[in-house]
Amino acid sequence: MNLQQLRSLREAARQHYNLTEVAQVLHTSQPGVSRQIRELEDELGIALFRRAGKRLVGLTAPGERLLPIIERLLHSTEQLKRAGHDYARERTGRLTVAATHSQARYALPHAVRDFRVGQPDVQLLLRQGSPQQVARWLLDGQADIGIATEALAQHASLATLPCYRWTHLVLVPPGHPLDRHDGAELTLHELAAYPLISYEPGFTGRSHIDAAFDAAGLRPEFALVAMDADVIKTYVQLGLGVGIIAAVAYDPQRDAPLQALEARHLFEPNLTRLAVRRDALLRDIDYAFIAAFAPPLTRAVVRAALDADASVAG
Repeated sequence: MNLQQLRSLREAARQHYNLTEVAQVLHTSQPGVSRQIRELEDELGIALFRRAGKRLVGLTAPGERLLPIIERLLHSTEQLKRAGHDYARERTGRLTVAATHSQARYALPHAVRDFRVGQPDVQLLLRQGSPQQVARWLLDGQADIGIATEALAQHASLATLPCYRWTHLVLVPPGHPLDRHDGAELTLHELAAYPLISYEPGFTGRSHIDAAFDAAGLRPEFALVAMDADVIKTYVQLGLGVGIIAAVAYDPQRDAPLQALEARHLFEPNLTRLAVRRDALLRDIDYAFIAAFAPPLTRAVVRAALDADASVAG
């Protein structure tokens, strides 16, 4: 049994059993991939794939059970190789951070700046995607650190650490009826009377927005949804609706003349989390970035969280 056989199985599952694409990913030939798969099946003494003629169409039951084991083996092997390489180069290497757009745009810049000052020889790669993509990149070993509000805590293979809490606010254009300056708190019923512009479901605390309206028995009209707070602000300024965005995304000077209305009493606060794989072999540069983003998450705190996860899993 060799690593190339294991990689062939993993990539076949990832590429939906298209061996041409598997061969491209592994920089080999399609017959070579087929041979590696056959040899692995022969060595294990079981069929790992369901076939229609010569074409792979899915995993067998044993294949489904073995795939997570193979993924863990390959991830550990890749981490071992990378750790040896990085330790040999000391404070250099490559760090991949995956985050949602809101985190990358509003929460990460200062951390990235501070990290770059302290680690000038590290190549930092920032990937942006949905919370689900951030989780998947971590699970697939395509990112070292993930940062998001949604989704990360849903995966047992990820260790998640709380970073900071944040709230939403409401945005209206100048002269809007909701911007009444009478000191009265905004209500959900008032908000629901207008078309709303906010985040797509699954992004930037949208679940708490929906939960608040549901609990009040309200079904507001979302005239437009987007992943990006800047897009939301643009269409609020055009008068297409009332915006609901993360408070951190609002800057009174930059976003003038839009008016921000307090909404922390309307929607539950949100918790941004940082995640790594539970089986991750963290390097000095990983710890350095985590501390730059969330100073309370010291090496000792992160290590204790990973050790706790390991004891629970055991």
